[in-house]
Amino acid sequence: MSDLINSLDKVNELVESVKEDIVKWRRYLHQHPELSFQEEQTSQFIYDTLESFGGLELSRPTKTSVVAKLKGSRKGRTLAIRADMDALPIKEENQFDFVSKNDGVMHACGHDGHTSILLGTAKILSQLKEEVPGDIHFIFQHAEELSPGGAEEMVQAGVMDGVDQVIGLHLWAPIEIGKIEVVSGPMMASPDEFHITIKGKGGHAAQPHFTIDSIAIGAQVVTNLQHIVSRNIDPLDPLVLSVTQFIAGTAHNVIPGSVYLNGTVRSFKPELREEVPALMERIVKGVTEAHGASYEFSYQKGYRPVINDKEVTTKLREAFVETFGEEAIKDGVPTMGGEDFSGFQQKAPGSFFMVGAGNEEKGIVYPHHHPRFTIDEESLPIGVKAFVQAVFKLNAE
Repeated sequence: MSDLINSLDKVNELVESVKEDIVKWRRYLHQHPELSFQEEQTSQFIYDTLESFGGLELSRPTKTSVVAKLKGSRKGRTLAIRADMDALPIKEENQFDFVSKNDGVMHACGHDGHTSILLGTAKILSQLKEEVPGDIHFIFQHAEELSPGGAEEMVQAGVMDGVDQVIGLHLWAPIEIGKIEVVSGPMMASPDEFHITIKGKGGHAAQPHFTIDSIAIGAQVVTNLQHIVSRNIDPLDPLVLSVTQFIAGTAHNVIPGSVYLNGTVRSFKPELREEVPALMERIVKGVTEAHGASYEFSYQKGYRPVINDKEVTTKLREAFVETFGEEAIKDGVPTMGGEDFSGFQQKAPGSFFMVGAGNEEKGIVYPHHHPRFTIDEESLPIGVKAFVQAVFKLNAE
């Protein structure tokens, strides 16, 4: 019988014993959200809470992040477990008694839950130190929501030095409570961003022949950019190109001199990230020149795609099946959303998984980044148990 099964009853007891703390921490964090790169109060709360557990080596690799290291008493690998902590610039519309006290800032993606789950995991593993195989690095990351993101900064600060494997989770409202979703291989895409300014010649709307109509040209650019996905890229290669902003004009009778376009490109393949910007600029250049206009084009690469390691994911799935049962595990498919967990995967094989946090019966149905988003707090102990059991499965030699 495996160490994981032997320890399951004890883990269940310990998870139950910290459940009240996990919920309390989550609600405190939800009331005090902070934006990316501004998580000073949040990171201090995390540091102080970890310090109260004892037996952890604490550090502040960046101004608003925290790392805690636990050296297990048994031989094993070094595993990093990551949670993000930043909030979003959203005005909360929930009515429960622990809504945000920071007007216009809200934990609308579940990061308050992720942080609480990792705190609970650290507390339990501190109590299981004599049984823990290898070393555990608990990474509390800042600034997941805002590129260039906190993961890259923490990696540059050395937090992945000596790490053999890395895992992370995301509470996911579209998945019902009690389910865990794993994906082997490509999981989340690279969220790149582009900016286009088309410069024409403004004038009176009643005399368009005296103008170079930037709106008409911009509309053609938007339409022709869609040909990249439909006609320039292999249909078996996932790619999304979305124009999300078209800003122009000040009055009904004025043709503006310029328009601004903004949007995102999502893909999994590194070669597509190199190919698409050139295709885009070729289209923008051709359309604008054909109408006597000029343009400015810029393209910023976002996070790398999240590509889950097959071996790590297989072991995670095995641990989850042994812990929660086969019926609780979903084999997921890739999504075009982005996550800077990928930054840690550049240094060690890793896997990112989803924990169901939605519950229609409780009215927990709003999507992530919505002003009424929340999670079913029963997902918190599930996340803790998943992390703890992953340690015994992944770190044991």
